Amino acid sequence: MKPFDFARADSMDSALAAGAAGGRYIAGGTNLIDLMKLQVETPERLVDIGRIGLDQVEDLEGGVRIGALVPNSDLAAHPLIRSRYPMLSRALLAGASAQLRNKASTGGNLLQRTRCYYFYETAARCNKREPGSGCDAIGGFNRIHAILGGSPSCIATHPSDMAVAMLALDAVVVTARAGGEERRIRLGDLYCLPGDTPWIETLLEPGELITAIELPPPPPGRQLYRKVRDRASYAFALVSVAAAVSVENGTIASAKLAFGGLAPKPWRDPAVEAALVGQPAGTAAFEAAADALLADARGYGHNDFKVVLARRTLIACLRDLAS
Repeated sequence: MKPFDFARADSMDSALAAGAAGGRYIAGGTNLIDLMKLQVETPERLVDIGRIGLDQVEDLEGGVRIGALVPNSDLAAHPLIRSRYPMLSRALLAGASAQLRNKASTGGNLLQRTRCYYFYETAARCNKREPGSGCDAIGGFNRIHAILGGSPSCIATHPSDMAVAMLALDAVVVTARAGGEERRIRLGDLYCLPGDTPWIETLLEPGELITAIELPPPPPGRQLYRKVRDRASYAFALVSVAAAVSVENGTIASAKLAFGGLAPKPWRDPAVEAALVGQPAGTAAFEAAADALLADARGYGHNDFKVVLARRTLIACLRDLAS
């Protein structure tokens, strides 16, 4: 690990000022510290924001406002989350280990970086780590990599479980910048696809700090989060599905679905939901939704199985929700 300066912010204003001056925010540090140890990231200055508040979960007119520093374990266990958004609680409990969930923050979870092997291996070519160097995952061992939304520059996947559930729940990310300016960003708009610039992962500007995530009132119907992975714990998703589906008189009245493990960002496709709403809750609609999801899917060799796995997982989830 390369030497760095360290400062502890004692207020929101001091944190934002330090961020505007080039400091990198650190909360739980469960991802950033690992990257620094491997010299994948080498910030010159860290700003500890762990003591500036932002650690409450509050009722928000039937929805919730979640402070960016709420630990993942506390969020998963919170009564408002468990009662209104069970898919979010299950997604959080499916991620990492209990020890990491105790430290990892809500805002940090959204901004964690890919677990692509080649991104972590500094001897490998990675456009995300070293722009213009190439992508060794394409043509390499790419079992965990993207089948949707990738580009010739990058096929890394986003690792967050929590973000997938929040995307299905129409989350809004609230940020602050020096000078007190606040910005509200729909979670689906926060993330960037790799295109020709895979090192640009979000719309956040330097020094911009996530302060909260807001969820509207829960959607109607039943909720589900299902994660398919290589082992039962401490493994990232090969395919995950966050879904809320309402069925009335045998017809799908509403559907909200998001997917993990398939793309460089948490994935939501309006065509999938459109294929379901207004249709009889049965195999034909479920197959049509899977067709819409995977219309542009592409495997790269080792991850070809994800196309079939995603189809089967989605259909199984829809059957469970509609039963």
